[in-house]
Amino acid sequence: MAELSAMDRKIEKKWWTKKRLASYSAILIFVVLMIYALLSTAGGSRLNVKEETLIISTVEKGPFKEFIPVSGTILPIKTIYLDPAEGGRVEEVFLEEGSLVEQGDSILKLANTNLHLDIMYREAELYQQINNLRNTRLDMERHRLAISADLLEINYQLQQNKREYERLGLLHEKNLVSKQEFEDVADAYNYWLRRKELTVETQRQDSILRAVQIEQLEASVARMEDNLQVVKQKMENLLIRAPVSGQLTSLNAEIGESKRPGERLGQVDVLVGFKVRAAIDEYYITRINKGQIGEFTLAEKTYRLVVKKIFTVVRDGRFDVDLEFVDAEPEGIRRGQTLQIRLELGSLSEAILLPRGGFWQQTGGRWVYVVDESGDIARKRYISLGLKSPLYYEVLSGLEPGERVITSSYDNFGDVDQLILKN
Repeated sequence: MAELSAMDRKIEKKWWTKKRLASYSAILIFVVLMIYALLSTAGGSRLNVKEETLIISTVEKGPFKEFIPVSGTILPIKTIYLDPAEGGRVEEVFLEEGSLVEQGDSILKLANTNLHLDIMYREAELYQQINNLRNTRLDMERHRLAISADLLEINYQLQQNKREYERLGLLHEKNLVSKQEFEDVADAYNYWLRRKELTVETQRQDSILRAVQIEQLEASVARMEDNLQVVKQKMENLLIRAPVSGQLTSLNAEIGESKRPGERLGQVDVLVGFKVRAAIDEYYITRINKGQIGEFTLAEKTYRLVVKKIFTVVRDGRFDVDLEFVDAEPEGIRRGQTLQIRLELGSLSEAILLPRGGFWQQTGGRWVYVVDESGDIARKRYISLGLKSPLYYEVLSGLEPGERVITSSYDNFGDVDQLILKN
């Protein structure tokens, strides 16, 4: 074989071609991206947030007292309601709602025709009974006089027969008169003597019976007079007067309107002080007792209240309590004004405290974002909260004093595990 010439020398093929470089570059980029993705997800899902949009609070240890916020309404310390004992038609209205009244002032007048007729009927009955009593007394007096006349006649006959009996008795002893004549005189004397006894007994019995009859009639007249006075009092009750001095804060009556017995016509508030009536969720009904303290702030000044009365009837899931001011009442308060009260539920105790915030709406207090020591990352942590006051939650577990927690709303965070805090 002939030797190769210089022009026929073999050219070696290059390893790093453009095509091969492009392929390996693509593979390398893919591997780098995969590694970055793995590194990014190794600590859980993350979200970048601006620190200036957050509220970060520090967990503290200090005195804790549980409060609940309740809404209370200012009421007069005493209110007298105008509920008529008798119904009727509104005939006159003398005062307007809101008027200041003195005890005994006329407010309105009702008219009741049935009461007028009842009074007339009872008066007629009373007059008839009084006439019966008068006639009975006259009959009793006539009967007494008749018996007295009979006794007078009996005593006269008895006296005459006694003298005849005694005279003939002496003659009979001397056999100067017959036995038959003496016995006739004796029988007559004994007759008048017995008749006197019967007449006296009749007079006594009749006097007793007449006295009982008179007593019953007098009692009947007295009862009828009392009943008549009651009915007349009902007539007087148709004129509605102010039971106490105060303010007529409500009046529900128009001329010509018919009102039933016991129907609420209005009320008079006694202007000597105020109380606060608050509605509380039935969940706390076993934890509210007389003497518990509440407080509220008005015009940058704090006032204290004490629970005085508890209404245990639950309506629409709530029950009412009455609170009275411990010290002086705020100046210028008015009936119907609403107050926001912090009502204490427990005694003062030492606890780990987490300030309240909007995070509760999303987590229900089950977890929070805790900022680490670097201040750059906030990680989700499950916790347990207990009682609450208007300012703090009681921390049972999961947090320690000094740790920093994001307490603002978590609305925009979803369910990520970490927040990257950016300045």
